Amino acid sequence: MDEPIRSPVRSPSATMRGMTIRLDHTIVPTKDKVAAAQFFADIFGLQLKPVVGYFAQVQVNESLTLDFADEPEPSLTSHHYAFHVSDVEFDDIWNRVKAKQLPWGSGPSQRSDGRLYTRRGGRGFYFEDPNGHILEVMTVPETGS
Repeated sequence: MDEPIRSPVRSPSATMRGMTIRLDHTIVPTKDKVAAAQFFADIFGLQLKPVVGYFAQVQVNESLTLDFADEPEPSLTSHHYAFHVSDVEFDDIWNRVKAKQLPWGSGPSQRSDGRLYTRRGGRGFYFEDPNGHILEVMTVPETGS
């Protein structure tokens, strides 16, 4: 008779320390990978890496790259990407969004009401990229402590 498969038991100290899992990259489906990556880099004050191969990449921080890819089918599904930034970065991003005259707003369904939200003692707003993906910028993280 086969033994049952058991999940590894985690010690209480391992659970308290948290996991070491970190998102390394994610693929952002687009109609035009270079234009989408450049839009994101411009708005967030980042650099588009030299385009080599399948992806147009933007390094968000030391551990995360957004890999923009051309979607073969025109029916793109909207994704939500949320970014926790400092107050200074928030103001810079918000000013670039306004300078490009992009609609922005206080909620995922209110992306054009021209209002910031205030939650958890911070500020935030939503806007869309040219592919219809919903981008959120916030000064206090949604997750964590």
